[in-house]
Amino acid sequence: MSKRGEAILALADGRVFHGQAYGHIGHTVGEVCFNTSMTGYQEILTDPSYTDQIITFTCPHIGNVGVNDDDMESANITVRGLIVRQPARISSNYRATDDFNAWLKSRQVVGISGIDTRALTRHLRTQGAVNGVIASDGLSQEDAVAMAAGWDGLEGRNLVAQVSSKHASGWTQGTYNLDRQRHREGGKAWHVAAMDFGCKQNILRMLADRDCRVSVMPEATSAEDILSLQPDGIFLSNGPGDPAAAGNAVQTIRELLDADIPMFGICMGHQLLSQALGLKTFKLKFGHRGGNHPVRDETTGKIEITSQNHGFAVCDEDIPDHVEITHRSLFDGTVEGLRVKDKPVFSVQYHPEASPGPHDADYLFDRFVDLIRQHKG
Repeated sequence: MSKRGEAILALADGRVFHGQAYGHIGHTVGEVCFNTSMTGYQEILTDPSYTDQIITFTCPHIGNVGVNDDDMESANITVRGLIVRQPARISSNYRATDDFNAWLKSRQVVGISGIDTRALTRHLRTQGAVNGVIASDGLSQEDAVAMAAGWDGLEGRNLVAQVSSKHASGWTQGTYNLDRQRHREGGKAWHVAAMDFGCKQNILRMLADRDCRVSVMPEATSAEDILSLQPDGIFLSNGPGDPAAAGNAVQTIRELLDADIPMFGICMGHQLLSQALGLKTFKLKFGHRGGNHPVRDETTGKIEITSQNHGFAVCDEDIPDHVEITHRSLFDGTVEGLRVKDKPVFSVQYHPEASPGPHDADYLFDRFVDLIRQHKG
């Protein structure tokens, strides 16, 4: 039985870290990963792409700006837990509406603080992504390690249906204007059908900023139903889980490609599009997660600093003749973007909608709208 306020992080390989309870009291199991971003903890925790993962923040000081309703990336939190070195004791930001720890408790997010996150990150970089358990309710080390070792993990799991919207809906809200302290009004010029695989709200806001009216469609929507909306463009969103397990979505995208409508994919959308084009995906050792990842545009030679969050990547073997690899990671050379040579279709692995930044890749939304404009003639 642990003492009041104590918590443990137990990994499936037997390593155990001791710290203090943070957030909701209880225990939770998930894939332990790390994110190197220095800001944006609320956006990270509300990103559906992190479903069933336990996030380690490598930045030691987390929670100092509190939380607010305007910076949410989804209505729900689907992460399994979080790990921080030194949580802030106070919130200091004029936009904050709640304390971070109180917010975690209200959302029943189990966390642990006070552990050596640098040592944990080095361990994950060496061993790769590993299942883990955070326990602040007295669960024994032995039981926690056994629970972590017995969990199925993310490989082979289709989590898209778990986080996708259940009903079609419209979206017109733009990004948040700090000067006016309200969201910008969305546009109406172009109609975009967005396939929701776990879509971040700021993606929809970035489209609305560019005069797009967005129809958000559940992941199970058929190609026929999407095309019946007569969209000017089709967007493929980010999302969680193993892209190789989302076969139905891949088939839908394959059918949509035949319609020759401008199409833009991000993260999971990029991976599903790649499969529809005949490429394969694989699991990375410890994934790309952070706001400082350099990517080279292979068509221009320019370098972009990007925000990333993915544990799977696209294989660059057996590239079809009609597909061009447009972007690569400068960390490990993996595929970060592609385009179809004979169709108005492209995708990227990283997140040009990052909020907070970096904003080097904002132009990709402009490229998508330009393709729509050209296609409409």
